[in-house]
Amino acid sequence: VQLQASGGGLVQAGGSLRLSCAASGSIFDINAVGWYRQAPGKQREMVAVITSSGRTNYADSVKGRFTISRDNAKNTVYLQMNSLKPEDTAVYYCSAVVVITPLGYERSYWGQGTQVTVSS
Repeated sequence: VQLQASGGGLVQAGGSLRLSCAASGSIFDINAVGWYRQAPGKQREMVAVITSSGRTNYADSVKGRFTISRDNAKNTVYLQMNSLKPEDTAVYYCSAVVVITPLGYERSYWGQGTQVTVSS
């Protein structure tokens, strides 16, 4: 199983970006998927999580600005980021809990990260 994160880039403060996390490989189902970020010199932190049923949870710092969604048919999760701030600058990673056997065995995977830079 591989997770491919994409969509990062350089944007001015107040702008928007949409990140994508596409899962591929031997997948029977995908449970929770999350976006995390790590800024230089800081610990990795949770940004947003979406469950298999569509329930979402956001970090307080992004509530009202970011929206996580998923397209189960495409095994893809999105993170729409609006009203971006310089403090959102970080490498963004996606992580997914993937069911990899017919009996329901789960394993967590991480994508490679995509850089988001917000200029002031």
